[in-house]
Amino acid sequence: MTVHHVTEAAETFTCNAFLVVEEKTTLVDAGAWDGVVDEIRSHTDGVDNVVMTHQHGDHVAQLEAVVDAFDPDVYAYDDHPTRTHGIAGGDTAPIGDEAFDVVYTPGHADDHVSFVSETALFSGDVVVHDDGAFDYGSFGRTDMAGQSRERLIESIEDLLEAMPDSVEHMYAGHGGVFHGDVRDVVETALDRAEKREPKYPDE
Repeated sequence: MTVHHVTEAAETFTCNAFLVVEEKTTLVDAGAWDGVVDEIRSHTDGVDNVVMTHQHGDHVAQLEAVVDAFDPDVYAYDDHPTRTHGIAGGDTAPIGDEAFDVVYTPGHADDHVSFVSETALFSGDVVVHDDGAFDYGSFGRTDMAGQSRERLIESIEDLLEAMPDSVEHMYAGHGGVFHGDVRDVVETALDRAEKREPKYPDE
């Protein structure tokens, strides 16, 4: 599976958006960078599918621009004007040529889902490898309205239950891409979340 981080060059705040180029091309999250369409075009002429982890602004701001440019099918948990397919936990969603299992993972966002295959995890913001708070095994913030640390902990537990031990590639909504023992990263994030300590000093 060939994965391109198409918001890596952004100088404005955005999530990581990942382009999977195979026979079927998929964009995981659209990001908030206004250069994302041009960056996608540097890798491919078309996008067949967009799958969304959740609809916070940094993940969805450029979704309509991507749809206008490529007319893909759009898979999302929550309703959106561009959505063509609703997804929920227990479903599958196409990423490249594979069908990834959809795991419902709220806590950071009510509509958050993650995508798991035998070898890869697209975790959105529920778990990240490294960010401004931790450099190995971090979790989505839960200090804003509508967020819940308790629900996030349950979601990480659900993710671990759904995730095969063979997963060795982690593509998260923020921070760096990780290749290696993904289960250990997720378990580390769970341990930190369970301590109930603030993720950020002002949280």
